[in-house]
Amino acid sequence: MKNTILTYLSIIALFISYQANAVEIINIKHADGDMAYVVRTAIEEAKEKDIKLVFEKENYTFHTDYAIGKYLYITNHGNGFKKIIFNFEGFNSVEIEGNGAEFIFRGQAAPMVFEGCNTVKVSNLTIDWDIPFSFQGDVIAVNKQEGYYDLKPYTEGFSWQLKKGKIEFPGINHFNFNSLGSSLSHNKETKAVDYGAWDQSLRPNYVEKLANGNLRFYDKNMKKFPRVGSVLQSKGDKKNNRYAPAFLVRNSKNIRFNNVIIHHALGMGFLFERSEDIDILNSGIFIREGSDRVISIIADATHFANCKGEILIENCRFEGMYDDGTNVHGTYVEVTDILDDKTLRFILKHDQQMGFEFAGIDDEIWFIKNPNPQRADVNKVIDVKVINDYYSELTFENKLPSDLKVGDILENKTWNPTFTMRGNTIRDHRARNIIIKTPKKIIIEDNDLSSMMSSIMLRGETFYWFESGNVEEVIIRNNRFVDCAYGGAEHAILKVSPRLGKTFDQTITYDRNILFENNTIETFDNRIIWADRLDGLIVRDNTIKQTTTEKPQYPNASMFDFENCKNIEVYKNTYEGNCTNILKTDAVSKKSLKFKKNKGLKVKL
Repeated sequence: MKNTILTYLSIIALFISYQANAVEIINIKHADGDMAYVVRTAIEEAKEKDIKLVFEKENYTFHTDYAIGKYLYITNHGNGFKKIIFNFEGFNSVEIEGNGAEFIFRGQAAPMVFEGCNTVKVSNLTIDWDIPFSFQGDVIAVNKQEGYYDLKPYTEGFSWQLKKGKIEFPGINHFNFNSLGSSLSHNKETKAVDYGAWDQSLRPNYVEKLANGNLRFYDKNMKKFPRVGSVLQSKGDKKNNRYAPAFLVRNSKNIRFNNVIIHHALGMGFLFERSEDIDILNSGIFIREGSDRVISIIADATHFANCKGEILIENCRFEGMYDDGTNVHGTYVEVTDILDDKTLRFILKHDQQMGFEFAGIDDEIWFIKNPNPQRADVNKVIDVKVINDYYSELTFENKLPSDLKVGDILENKTWNPTFTMRGNTIRDHRARNIIIKTPKKIIIEDNDLSSMMSSIMLRGETFYWFESGNVEEVIIRNNRFVDCAYGGAEHAILKVSPRLGKTFDQTITYDRNILFENNTIETFDNRIIWADRLDGLIVRDNTIKQTTTEKPQYPNASMFDFENCKNIEVYKNTYEGNCTNILKTDAVSKKSLKFKKNKGLKVKL
């Protein structure tokens, strides 16, 4: 092995050159076998802070034996000791030109980490795993009375074993999930989440191998059995099934991904923390053509936590992932102590926020004081003291609000982006197409969307995930929504539903100023817009058509449902279908509601 590594390194050494602007060009020549040590050495031995890695159009294999081991706090993932293949920390600029190369990973790997870079560019590259971190089988039989279901497990391209009545997978690098964990049934033909499917965390009591080679799963706690003929897919327990994203970028700026494809990853696809000015163009996350897999990546396709500047996602295809197409949010933290008139201590509340950098010096912070969830006073941070991965202390330029108290929450004003999502296709995956929370301008236009849950969800929440916050300007136009909200839970095309703790007033308006226009909606169920605590919504010039793809799951639900809202206008929309439950509104919302000139939507106010 030592001689092989030296050969690889000599190959690299012959292909290092410099451009006139002092960018160090590192040409990586293809070789068979594990290339992790080759790229690690090439990066570590770079002489410049501006580097460009150029790959031949070949398939490259990366194992974890010679990866960099490092403890990482990764928001919305499991923190811990990670094996990093491409580690870009402290470079001024990093560019990767894949030239159509494919990177195939094995085992628990964090493929690429960018930390503190002023420019990041990745182009023309495909990422996959040889063995996915999932288990799946065709549902052959179900016996609800005796509490079991039979699966014909997938074997080719998958790794698992039956041991002492339990399924363990994938058994790579000494790691196994010892329960099915997060599971969903899928349509075998389309690979989309099955109609009416529910999220379930499965932990069968006992698994036995039948004479025909199928597996029988006994589960006395099974709430909803999968449909015979569907594919049941499992990604393991919640504690361990988000190892790392394919691309982790933080404390960086001027970021562009172009023509980057991800077929599998052990967490999210693209994750950005405290980074600014980000483009994801002409890229995709989807299952490789011809593959038997029904899952691409384990979590969100794209995720932005406390980012700023301009974010653009354009001409991308996101399919098969096990969480949202995109999630854009800030972070709420809770005040635990007021130490003096300018200093407080706060806590990061969710265990997947541990170690997250909530604020830095010169950041402006909003104070949100119970019971009013709206943003109030603003103050600038002049000092940060990190106590540990949960607690930190902030000292401010001016005195704290006199009415600030323990249990109130903080939101970072500085780190919020404007966001545009244009010309994308998002479908056949778990959860929502888009979930977004930023007070700056949001544009969602000309996308093709189909969702298991709500297609677009606006939800800040002061508990559980503690993801801030309320929106101020949203434009949703010229999109095509097809058969949305086909999972078992009740959702809508557009759902505005803040999730605030019990200490907050549940009637005060939270989100504001949404324009929903010129969209085409073809879907089988009733709910189109379902909003709570919203001030300012215009719904106009949309075409809505009821399809017969599936039967409505919630036939008594209303197409438009408003609670504690104001300044709502619904006009010049066209509806074709047989839904008679058009509008539901409470007394507060009805006061300023305008519902007029809609074709096929007859209501009495």
